[in-house]
Amino acid sequence: MKAFIKKYSHAWILSYFILYMLWFSWLERTVTTKYTVIHLTLDDHIPFLEIFVIPYFLWFAYIFVAVAYFFFKDRAEFYRITAFLFIGMTICLTIYTIWPNGHDLRPDLDTLGRSNLFTRIMGWLYRTDTCTNVCPSIHAFNSIGACIAVYKSKHLKNMRVLRTGTLILTILICMSTVFLKQHSIFDVACACLLSLVLYVAVYVPDYEGLRARRHTRSAGTV
Repeated sequence: MKAFIKKYSHAWILSYFILYMLWFSWLERTVTTKYTVIHLTLDDHIPFLEIFVIPYFLWFAYIFVAVAYFFFKDRAEFYRITAFLFIGMTICLTIYTIWPNGHDLRPDLDTLGRSNLFTRIMGWLYRTDTCTNVCPSIHAFNSIGACIAVYKSKHLKNMRVLRTGTLILTILICMSTVFLKQHSIFDVACACLLSLVLYVAVYVPDYEGLRARRHTRSAGTV
């Protein structure tokens, strides 16, 4: 039992989800009327396509599988993906708190002129998920983060089909947020910008090399 706990002691990081859910839920309850509306002219030219509900909901499995894979496979890579995701999500929540925002893009599903399984799912989503706390898009940001983690993983560098599939899924998820009118294109652009900043901060520096050199210097002084 002790060996198991020691092997997976890095699981403590996942407790962040408790903080995230409490904070996000509070924002969903409090940011309801007074917020900045995010709406670009380009948004009006993007049609509502309910078929994108498929990649939109695949996001949940995508993020779970990505985090779980690195949790069991490589502790260092797990630390990187969680640092990327959790720091970015915290930045997003902070932005929502300081600058409450939302959008007015959702169509009236009753006037679409069509009804199918996907439109019914979207009806449920619209009823349960508010149109606030949208910029930057966490949906898009986390998808990009998982994709970066896959491409930067030394364990997956030769798995071209997986890497390509991950990239395609990431693009489809980002597209789904605007085609389902869950986000403005501006929200996705901000998520891409935040991803770039976090990539430079988390994946560019050679943290393992720095730790190794620090350990070597410490050992040399003993």
